[in-house]
Amino acid sequence: MKTLTIVKIGGNVIDKPEALQRFLTDFALISGAKILVHGGGILAAQLLKKLDIPVQMHEGRRITDSETLEICAMVYAGWINKTIVAQLQQTHCNAIGLSGADANILTAIRRPPLPFDYGHVGDVSPSGVSAAALAEFLQNDVTPVICAITHDGQGGLLNTNADTIASTVAVALSKMYDTRLIYCFEKQGVLATPNDDASVMPLITPAEFESLKAAGIISKGMIPKLENAFAACIAGVTQVRIKHADNLLSSKGTVVQCEK
Repeated sequence: MKTLTIVKIGGNVIDKPEALQRFLTDFALISGAKILVHGGGILAAQLLKKLDIPVQMHEGRRITDSETLEICAMVYAGWINKTIVAQLQQTHCNAIGLSGADANILTAIRRPPLPFDYGHVGDVSPSGVSAAALAEFLQNDVTPVICAITHDGQGGLLNTNADTIASTVAVALSKMYDTRLIYCFEKQGVLATPNDDASVMPLITPAEFESLKAAGIISKGMIPKLENAFAACIAGVTQVRIKHADNLLSSKGTVVQCEK
């Protein structure tokens, strides 16, 4: 079975041109089939502010109304996605930028309005991934670059969490490839002591995750990131790591370990 590497990067990399260029140079050096999944960064929020469109949040999550969806789709699937693809071409990594609607690679279900209506937000599952379409790109040595915009199959676009997209795509393709998933962000890995990069945990188990979460050591955006990481591991992804974007090609970071 061939190896497939799926890497997810967030806004903290995207927002810094030099960091993004370093990361993409390293990403291009990954051998074999690979997919890049990216988040949005601060550009969408900046445009919303300029256009006097209020940013609405609920429990730390963005509410995506119609105007917000338009901006997110233009920024994520447009400027950011194509900038990443152009820079990958510069490194001689032949890439194609995709939203979930392109080649029907990722169909989502709009999140139910109860108990809270988040608007045009999509939830994804492996059954909504067109593994065959993605495999066709990979077999032709084309690297998919997937943004955080999906579609509902009814003509509508949806804003979707990029961590969840990465996990879901990894699970869907694990039946066809020996798949490894890497989450890259601004920290060195999962930290046993917040804000202390020297406290990187080389390995984390579900029991340790629950304990650290209960103690408030793991909180905010790290919770869904780790939930997605464990979900991928349980569902058959060979290896899941969380690390700093500058360490993409090294063994540094945290290995997510669970019983399958």
